[in-house]
Amino acid sequence: MMTLVVLASINLATYCLFWLDKRAAQRNAWRVSERMLLTFAIAGGSLGALAACHIHRHKTRKEPFRTLLLSIVTFHVGLIVATAATDPESPSLLDAWAAIF
Repeated sequence: MMTLVVLASINLATYCLFWLDKRAAQRNAWRVSERMLLTFAIAGGSLGALAACHIHRHKTRKEPFRTLLLSIVTFHVGLIVATAATDPESPSLLDAWAAIF
């Protein structure tokens, strides 16, 4: 349960950081570095980063940023799949996720 709270928090923080950078870009103000944005994404906020990019249309064409972010998301999804495949409690977790969607 604590892991979910931490992951939700880092994803929310990452989303907000991307949103703040988008607003700064629109106002020609101080920007958040790409390194900082990717650091938050790799720290567990990749889904928040991806959501912010999509919703706010921010950094969607910027290379190599876009490729790096998609690589991080792919890595995180792979970790989730690997954990679900090897964890004895994963069938019940996967059933719970399936019930939600």
